[in-house]
Amino acid sequence: MENYWTSNKTINGLRHFVLVNETKQKGNISFLMVSVLDSEINLSTTYEELINSGNWHKGWINLSKHLSITEEYLKYKSINKEKVIDEIFINEDSLFNIS
Repeated sequence: MENYWTSNKTINGLRHFVLVNETKQKGNISFLMVSVLDSEINLSTTYEELINSGNWHKGWINLSKHLSITEEYLKYKSINKEKVIDEIFINEDSLFNIS
């Protein structure tokens, strides 16, 4: 599975993500995606959403700064200044597990 993805629309103002975990539960595959620029911005998505929805592009698309980091990101950060960040646990078989 490709590890680097670009969202076709911003997610909390950002578009470049890495797939850090893949989990299988009851036959369903889900992926933990984390923003390249801000680990506070992460999401879980399904295989169907990632591959077939048209919302994601494999790899990173070279975008100008104003298209890859939007005003929505600044608003998100100003609203969530004191938000407690949930820990992200990396699976042992993840490319991003460095322990």
